[in-house]
Amino acid sequence: MENKKAVIEGLLYISGDDGITPEKLCQVLSMEEEDLTSLLENMTKEYREDENRGIELVSYGGRYKFVSKEMIAEYAKVLYEVTPANNYSPAALETLAIIAYKQPITRSEIEEIRGVGCDMILHKLIARGLVRESGRTDAPGRPFLYEVTEQFMDSFKLESLKELPKLPDFRSPSEEKELFE
Repeated sequence: MENKKAVIEGLLYISGDDGITPEKLCQVLSMEEEDLTSLLENMTKEYREDENRGIELVSYGGRYKFVSKEMIAEYAKVLYEVTPANNYSPAALETLAIIAYKQPITRSEIEEIRGVGCDMILHKLIARGLVRESGRTDAPGRPFLYEVTEQFMDSFKLESLKELPKLPDFRSPSEEKELFE
């Protein structure tokens, strides 16, 4: 039988910021809740006390996940402070472009345009100072609105968003059909 701790580590790793509920882990691992709770408590203690690890296991809102230890904060600031524009991933550039053209915009609107989730990208862009929360909408759940920052303008050498290239006009499929009839 495989090492349950190793399997839990792998599952927590791939679950990312979403984490996993103990109920889901019990189901996936075919374990009794009492046994899993004991194992998770031991793992939490091991990660917290091991000074050779930069991560720890936490439980927030009934979900277990890995987070970086507090000692990593100063290094994370350095990592995200000095990053040349050419080191942005395609996903980060795509998200920045959407925000720049459509701001203020909600995370769900960005995800609808991109077709994929963007939580981690937004967190990284905020950490780098390129994007900021600019308020909330009145929609249910009052989601945050995002906009680009002055640092974004400096990084991409823009005096105003009007300098961004014009987007082509796209027609809906029904409008395209009318053109050819």
